[in-house]
Amino acid sequence: VQLQASGGGLVQAGDSLRLSCAASGRTFSGYTMGWFRQAPGKEREFVGYVSWSGGSTYYADSVKGRFTASSDSAKNTAYLHMNNLKPEDTAVYYCAAGTVLSSVDQVYRYWGQGTQVTVSS
Repeated sequence: VQLQASGGGLVQAGDSLRLSCAASGRTFSGYTMGWFRQAPGKEREFVGYVSWSGGSTYYADSVKGRFTASSDSAKNTAYLHMNNLKPEDTAVYYCAAGTVLSSVDQVYRYWGQGTQVTVSS
């Protein structure tokens, strides 16, 4: 089982990015795709999740209204659409797959390798 995160980069404040998480090795039907991030010197924090069906989403307060998580089962890929990016969004972003709807990283079984997002002011 493999999760491949991509789409990170260097952008300016106010810009948008779309992160992708390509899943392979098994079907993720019924799974939750979570997004987490870790900034330098800080602990990993929850960003948001989407159920594989796309019917359920939940976000951290810090990104609510700016970030949207989605999934495309036909492509076996989850996405994190990030709008109005701020310098404090700078971090390595990780996607993860788990069997429950949760903001707790320990419950996620499969993890991608992370993609760097840097937002300049």
